[in-house]
Amino acid sequence: MKLATWNVNSLTVRLPQVLDWLATQSATGSPVDVLALQELKMTDDKFPFDAFSNAGYSAIAFGQKTYNGVALLSRATGTDVVKNIPGFNDDMARVLCASYPYNIDTQEAPAQPIRVIGAYFPNGQEPGSDKFEYKMAWLKGLRNWVKDELTRYPRLVLMGDYNITFDDLDVWDPVGMQGQIHCTEEERYHLRALVAMGLSDAFRLFQQPEKSYSWWDYRDFGFRRNRGMRIDHILVSNALKSLVTSCVIDKTPRKNERPSDHTPVVVELASSAHVMD
Repeated sequence: MKLATWNVNSLTVRLPQVLDWLATQSATGSPVDVLALQELKMTDDKFPFDAFSNAGYSAIAFGQKTYNGVALLSRATGTDVVKNIPGFNDDMARVLCASYPYNIDTQEAPAQPIRVIGAYFPNGQEPGSDKFEYKMAWLKGLRNWVKDELTRYPRLVLMGDYNITFDDLDVWDPVGMQGQIHCTEEERYHLRALVAMGLSDAFRLFQQPEKSYSWWDYRDFGFRRNRGMRIDHILVSNALKSLVTSCVIDKTPRKNERPSDHTPVVVELASSAHVMD
């Protein structure tokens, strides 16, 4: 099973690139089963459901005008859909959650669905700002909800644009960025708290190239000079950890004309239990 996350920074602009990327993945014989999109920047009535349906994907969208907006694209229809964090009052379209079939029976966990949460974490602007305080409250609300979801759905994936780096390895200039947004101790505390609840950073389960990033500023030739940050993450629950076979950052779409400033992160789970024997 292949899952991916991609902040497209305007689906209106990037729709052809998303369709092309999905088609390219399918052509390899390993299609994406679930793709979480962030920053749609469109309302639901503008969402291209037909375009994705023609490409073989069911879509759940949760958008808003100009800002934010998330979607889940999948080859199988998602069920038990949740929009935004239950119990957290928020008028921003940031979270989509649904269950998908993943019928692998292992000693650790019998055949059961996989719960996928696609999220666009708040940016936070800068430490000390009202938007930073909102980000802290949002992260606490997310963690409380995910804790409950894990008790109901042991097989859970939390993926999206976190707008937070785990540590200095995720930053091209850790000295210059120290204490700045995406790199504060307050933000990183919440990532560690998610891990402490029984989630693992799928990317770090494997040896990875140095200076691996998922976002690069459009300015100052950021991508060409590899001045980026790894702020797009896929966390997997303990029940899925042993089933993860790979996790990579696909930098190819960042080379497109008019690209998003983010690029996809892709995780693959074993398609049968015997693979992990």
